[in-house]
Amino acid sequence: MKTLVRSFLNEPRPPHAPRRVWRDWLLVAAIAATTIGEQIGRSDPASLILVGPITAVLIGAMLWRRTEPLIASATAFGSVMLVDTIALIAGRDPSDLYGSAWILILGYALFRWGSGHEIAIGFGVVVATFVVGTIGSYTGVGDAVGGGIVLLFPLALGAYVRENSRSRAQQTERIKLEERAQIARELHDTVAHHVSAIAVQAQAGRFLASSDSLEGATEALVTIEEEAARTLDEMRSMIGVLRGGTPDADVAVHHDLADLDRFGRDATATTPRVTIERSGDLASIADPVASAIFRLAQESITNATRHARRATFIEVTVHGEPTTVSITVVDDGDTAVGGSHTHGFGLVGMAERVNLLGGTFRAGPATGDGWVVRAELPKSPSTR
Repeated sequence: MKTLVRSFLNEPRPPHAPRRVWRDWLLVAAIAATTIGEQIGRSDPASLILVGPITAVLIGAMLWRRTEPLIASATAFGSVMLVDTIALIAGRDPSDLYGSAWILILGYALFRWGSGHEIAIGFGVVVATFVVGTIGSYTGVGDAVGGGIVLLFPLALGAYVRENSRSRAQQTERIKLEERAQIARELHDTVAHHVSAIAVQAQAGRFLASSDSLEGATEALVTIEEEAARTLDEMRSMIGVLRGGTPDADVAVHHDLADLDRFGRDATATTPRVTIERSGDLASIADPVASAIFRLAQESITNATRHARRATFIEVTVHGEPTTVSITVVDDGDTAVGGSHTHGFGLVGMAERVNLLGGTFRAGPATGDGWVVRAELPKSPSTR
């Protein structure tokens, strides 16, 4: 309980409180008209004397109710309490100025725009004002309870609007973080895979050129050109989405299972052989799931190429069941010589992809030598 109270008291004011707008001046005009107009026909001199000060207090409080919620509400409620206290001491009836009903707006503003400390102090002033006013014009329990409800309603409304606004802001921030994570995953998968392939082919080309195999070196250069073109195409696609400004645009570049064939390759002097195998029921797979499988295969092959020492093969197997689809990537690298896969952004990104689609993910050493990555996803992803 102490922790909750301390947390509430330390809560800052909500950000971006709007300053005065044209509607505030209309409100001021309505207050002045109501406060002065109700005096027409009154013969009580005391009420007439109160018109000017109360109108001035309400006008000032209304103009500063969002930027200075405690000062505005405490001044207005305090003024009403002071008038009722004087009337109570003097044995007179409360003034019952209808214009004072505008202070309900100030109660709303206090709970909507005030900090935790300001709300606590201001609420004390509100309660004290209500108590003094009830004592001065007590007409029964029912009227007192009804008055309390009327007074508390705008306060509760202000608290509700405040919390709702904060929830929306948190949701917006969470969406931004998710979009940033998605962009990070896409950039990592695209750049890391293609640049790794370029580096491997460059090593192979240099080796073949030094051994006077110009034909092999030329093939390596062709592969480098193709990988660089794919990298530029995918990055242009992502940049185009980001520059497009559409709020519901998907940053991810979509792929299907047929695109897995681009990863297959024969063994070369520096490259392990990569085989792609598809089996089972692979129909009716949602586009996000197919894209995720492509990225999982891409990142797993990249990791195996970079980290699996002495690997001779990388096997990618995609198998479909009636409601799920699984992907398994296995290599035969020698983990005993420090070739185990690192737990960096690649594995984190793969796990995030699978979890967002409602699947399961595992990556670790295989039985014996090598490394295995396995994920199982529903064909129709759930919303996380």
